[in-house]
Amino acid sequence: MSVLSPFHLAIPVDNLETNGRFYRDILGFKEGRSSEHWIDFDFFGHQLVLHEQKNPEKNSAAACGNVDGKQVPIPHFGVVLSWTDFHKFADHLKMNKISFIIEPCVRFQGETGEQSTMFFHDPSGNSLEFKAFKNIDQLFAK
Repeated sequence: MSVLSPFHLAIPVDNLETNGRFYRDILGFKEGRSSEHWIDFDFFGHQLVLHEQKNPEKNSAAACGNVDGKQVPIPHFGVVLSWTDFHKFADHLKMNKISFIIEPCVRFQGETGEQSTMFFHDPSGNSLEFKAFKNIDQLFAK
């Protein structure tokens, strides 16, 4: 496939107002349509929908995989950004005092697939990862 279409991802949140503020005011995502039970966000050109669900199952710290010597939360979601945009976004998050699970760092340094990555939770415990490849042509390289 050569054309990238926007994806749609709907995630559960336990408090729509708190999480809405986080995605809008802290992360800086533009809010789209909404109701009293859900909010759409422009997630780097993709559609992210927060659905309020009282007492959603929280992600557990025990649900992790070892990647390049770091404990990566599973499941997680995010976007692959350009190298420049990744570092601008990381600086924005640091200025907004995001508590990182994995601080912005480079993994697989000097290897195929070298990338910058960072992980953090939203207020409902959903795990987010943002990354950027030093060479985007290596996104799917073996």
